[in-house]
Amino acid sequence: MERRVAIQLIDFSYKHPEGSRKALDDINVSIREGEFVIIAGESGAGKSTLVRAIAGLAPAFDGGTAAGSISVCGLNTRDNGPAGIARVCGTVLQDPERQVVMNTVRAELALPLESRGNSAAATARGVEEVSLLLGIGDLLDRRLQDLSGGELQRVSIAAALAVRPAVLLLDEPTSQLDPVAADDLAWSLRRLNEEQGITVVVAEQRLERLLPAADRVLALADGAIACDSGPEEFLRWGSAGTASLSTPAARLFVASGLTDLPISVKEAKASLARKGFSVGDHPPDEKMEAPSKRSRLAVRLSRSNPPTDAALEISGLWDERPDGRAILKGINLSVEPGEVIALMGRNGAGKSTLLRHAAGLLQPSRGSASVSGRVAYLSQTPAAYLAGERLGDCVPIELLEEAGLAGLADRHPRDLSGGEIQRAALALVTASGAGVEPPTMVLLDEPTRGMDLGNAEGLLARISYHASQGAGVVVATHDPELAAAAAQRTVLMGEGTVLVDAPSVEVLTGGWYFATETARILDGAGGALLPQQGAAVLTAAGVGR
Repeated sequence: MERRVAIQLIDFSYKHPEGSRKALDDINVSIREGEFVIIAGESGAGKSTLVRAIAGLAPAFDGGTAAGSISVCGLNTRDNGPAGIARVCGTVLQDPERQVVMNTVRAELALPLESRGNSAAATARGVEEVSLLLGIGDLLDRRLQDLSGGELQRVSIAAALAVRPAVLLLDEPTSQLDPVAADDLAWSLRRLNEEQGITVVVAEQRLERLLPAADRVLALADGAIACDSGPEEFLRWGSAGTASLSTPAARLFVASGLTDLPISVKEAKASLARKGFSVGDHPPDEKMEAPSKRSRLAVRLSRSNPPTDAALEISGLWDERPDGRAILKGINLSVEPGEVIALMGRNGAGKSTLLRHAAGLLQPSRGSASVSGRVAYLSQTPAAYLAGERLGDCVPIELLEEAGLAGLADRHPRDLSGGEIQRAALALVTASGAGVEPPTMVLLDEPTRGMDLGNAEGLLARISYHASQGAGVVVATHDPELAAAAAQRTVLMGEGTVLVDAPSVEVLTGGWYFATETARILDGAGGALLPQQGAAVLTAAGVGR
């Protein structure tokens, strides 16, 4: 029996307030009950706008003008609005910190259940079940304001799932999750989709995380549907025309001249095995990714006596809270001028707190953090840097031009995509001139959140520029590809301590979670971290070109 339609868009178009063009243009899409659909597209293509329109927020809450119709489980968004759609559709947007309203995690998860009139027993059971599903049982009695960005993201998803909606609508749900939490979320969504029949619609940049679970991919370009297909066909389409709408595994195969593009690491390994590639024949080659002399020196010095002219020097730093918790425990870290360091670790490991100490925004309980000059700091909430009715009121036009955003100067910041907000805020905090000295230390917290591959490459160029000007750069990230491409050195944190401080090639190869997809496919062979490096290993092995 054919499944009923869960989400229907008919000739739907939408234009933001003051927008000069349509953000969504003549969308016609039917999503059936129980489908798992990914919404893909470059930054600014309309992904978040489409999610907000399906949730009933655009134009009811966002303003602007719309034509055509959207229905969710038979409810027309124009007639029912966000509150009506929320009865059947759980929604988590890009900024979960803006969605939470209670003081503690337990209260936040209980709120949607209580608002439906559930009994105390049913509410307690629902909170327990959804906390187990999302792995947040240990957070239930924590204050929301004390959570990391990734922890808050999981709590928001749990709250959306608590009432067991027929449709789950997520916008960049893995953007702040560590690799373990992201994989857990992917499996949880797949299980809910397959076992409970929940219709799942996810807008996502990191396609490799969810593509194996998807039935279908809707790719947007300039607000219109450019591709509507299964994952395999989508990868062929994306690899042929839009490299940013691809995965590291697909880019590895394309660079190697291989035509059977895999949608998972498992498929990639199986395909290479059939072609005769054996990892044991190609051990890691440390020369391929050997760190520079300067970064080797930095690793040695950071573990002993750091130089006095360091761009950043953290010594014996503790962050202890009144409730007895220690967020950071005796951190020692030194960053040289011109050095780029990736800061990685699970959610709640202390990465963001460490950056705030480095920026001088927090006072250590013990120890110290000092910098040699001006600090440029971009937090996990870049929208907070854009306070104004127009983007052009928040960021000078010359900086918008530099970031490729000059055409958006008249847009309200809330109408920008996550990637556009990141680029605008980054341009603002790192700007110099007109009496403002260049930063000697650049601190970036999850800077690729909402960014497509093309804009991530622009971020890499900006990081490289600041390093070339003598600034130290520390990037807190869950993106191993960014760490591999940008950083000579990777620092892995856990439970408020530094677990590993080593050249990136040593940290990002051979692991299960803190490794690039290329390294996981090749099991670290040849020390390859990125697709082009992996292609060189495969070519040397006689596989592909």
